[in-house]
Amino acid sequence: MKNKFLVLLLILFYSIFIANAQHTYVFIGSYNFSKSEDTAGIFVFELNEKNGQLNQITSVKNVLNPSFLTLSQNGKFLYACTDTKTPNAGSVSSYEFNPSTKKLTFINSQKTNGENPVYLSVNKNEKWLTTANYNDGSVSVFSLNENGSIHPINQFISFKDSSINKERQSSSHIHSTIFSPKEDFLFLPDLGADKIRCFEFDSSKNQPLIETQFPYTKTISGSGPRHFTFHPNGKFAYCIEELSGTVSAYNYKNGKLDSLQRISTHSKKYDSVLSSADIHISPDGKYLYASNRNIENNIAIYQIQENGTLKSIGHQSTFGTIPRNFAMNKNGKFLIVANQKSGNMVVFKRNKKTGLLKKIKQNNVVLKNPSCVQIYQY
Repeated sequence: MKNKFLVLLLILFYSIFIANAQHTYVFIGSYNFSKSEDTAGIFVFELNEKNGQLNQITSVKNVLNPSFLTLSQNGKFLYACTDTKTPNAGSVSSYEFNPSTKKLTFINSQKTNGENPVYLSVNKNEKWLTTANYNDGSVSVFSLNENGSIHPINQFISFKDSSINKERQSSSHIHSTIFSPKEDFLFLPDLGADKIRCFEFDSSKNQPLIETQFPYTKTISGSGPRHFTFHPNGKFAYCIEELSGTVSAYNYKNGKLDSLQRISTHSKKYDSVLSSADIHISPDGKYLYASNRNIENNIAIYQIQENGTLKSIGHQSTFGTIPRNFAMNKNGKFLIVANQKSGNMVVFKRNKKTGLLKKIKQNNVVLKNPSCVQIYQY
């Protein structure tokens, strides 16, 4: 009995030690429109996992308009789309983050050969980085070094399609680059062409993108596919369509998408062109969240059914305008929204049973034009 008590006591102390040893950091990019030593473009906050408070620990200057960020699998390297919203420019930049010193250090940058990069992804073996270039409808592929530095561009493919919205779809606009669950395919939602493009991805080749049997999935004309995500089970995929304010659900298998459902992200019907933005699935795979900008400025919440279809269960105001991007922490307890126009970061506590969100009363975090938020637990 005494030995059992000692074992339980040791387990308790070990659990407390591990919990205290873990730290969660929030990386935020912003449209700062100035590459100088006076204006920061990337910010790092620490998230208190107990009460949801955000506390800034560092920032990075001399970087222009980091529109999107992503982290390597081990959290050691941060990659950013840089020089965005700048004519005849576009680059990707890498940084090393040291959680012990809480410093973010610049490594290098490379040109994308495409204008206005808005999304980037790193594969799990951390050897490849892909970037979506919005203005000219292209994708750039870079190989990575073990030290986090980016090689000059390995592969570049552009597209010239269009669709029915003459103002927004006069040409192709690749808006994200998403690896399939096995990373054997890369999906490219093309807002300008109403297509979700697909390439086979062979990481052993110097130019890993290969034409596939199903080069694209056509979406509804005028829908404007934007961001894309896979269910943790690998069987379903979901695309948020910016212009129509809808989410399309698909069955997925071996690079092929089969339409399953199409559902509105808004609380009521509108006749105007809409502006939905980001989409994420909770870590447990039970709920899907999608952000709406301009008219409603909220997060649409869905319960994911066993067959992959979505059931709308509510909408949550983001307490700001233009919720361009949001993210959840590792255990799905918190959801953090970046409201671009109002310039405020809002932390919500997520009810894991109901999927609903409740705003945390936290310190007021105000940033100019926040564009992206990523969360990593060390």
